[in-house]
Amino acid sequence: MIVSHFLKWIDTARVAERAAAASALARAYINSDLPFEDRCAAEAALTLLLDDASSKVRLALAEALSMSHHAPIQIISALASDQPEVAAMVLARSPLLTDADLIDRVAGGQKATQKLIADRPVVSMALAAAIAEIGEPEACAVLLANSGADIASLSFRRMAERHGHLPLVREALIADERLPADCRHMLLVKLGETLKGSPLVLALMGAARADRVMRDACVKASVTLIEGTRADEHAALIEHLRLRGDLTASFIIRTIAHGKVDFFGSALVALAQQSEQRVRALLAGGHDVALQALFRSAGLAAATHGIILRALKVWREVANGKRVAGVQEVSWLMLKELGGQSAEGDLAGLVKSIHLDALRENARGHALAIAAA
Repeated sequence: MIVSHFLKWIDTARVAERAAAASALARAYINSDLPFEDRCAAEAALTLLLDDASSKVRLALAEALSMSHHAPIQIISALASDQPEVAAMVLARSPLLTDADLIDRVAGGQKATQKLIADRPVVSMALAAAIAEIGEPEACAVLLANSGADIASLSFRRMAERHGHLPLVREALIADERLPADCRHMLLVKLGETLKGSPLVLALMGAARADRVMRDACVKASVTLIEGTRADEHAALIEHLRLRGDLTASFIIRTIAHGKVDFFGSALVALAQQSEQRVRALLAGGHDVALQALFRSAGLAAATHGIILRALKVWREVANGKRVAGVQEVSWLMLKELGGQSAEGDLAGLVKSIHLDALRENARGHALAIAAA
């Protein structure tokens, strides 16, 4: 009877009155223990309110029903497809919308809709994957900032591939502790490519020099990246580098010169196709002959074996507490293995560059320490 009077009344009521009544009826529906017939009548009245000409009435419905598990699903579905102001409330909060519902709306391509869905309190791995695959950059940035989003490694990779060249997404990806190491490397490369193509950089350096400088910078940054990479991510990062053609002998020599022995071991496991246990045992205490056989099976040229062994022995002593040394001393000993400062050739040039970088870095650190004293 009450609902009957309500339906007759709304034809003449003002917008503000209809909105207030819609909110009251919706809250009564979800919060009160109504008899079955009254509940059916109330649901019919709420459904009729979806056709109200004023968005304020539909917004009042959305506000009242958006967080309820007991709201009529047909009303929630209709409100989710309403104009943005009304739909926003439901898309952002309703627990009745399934992943399939939300993925369909993500596929619609509306930037505002995608952002609302990406910012829901809980975003499943499947929904996150859909946003990563087809979402606009703004939606991906919102997803990455959402602590309630369950994002798979593959989804991180797709966002890095699709939008890693954009500062908005790149910065959000880098700030996320969950980002896999191979994705971080991908972003380093994308940043280098962006800088290399900058008109200012090209004007200052020229294309050839800019390419060389950026390539060297990416290699150095990649070595630094290893420091923040967990051991269980080494295999994925190595495979990523291998597929890109970046897992070169020079890169491997840089890693051992910088004391990244665990990463060096993971690289040997992948390249030599030998068990991790055997490789770790050889690196920890294997004789030169066995280590050289391992290096050969990994495809490392014989000319590199001596300097790698020299570096490895120093880092062993450091690990066992028998010596204090850093990159500067290790790279100098590697260079001595090749004949010292007078040594020539590509390999000597590489080790010299590592040594000079270490000298500069140590001098810079010393100067900063003096200035801070």
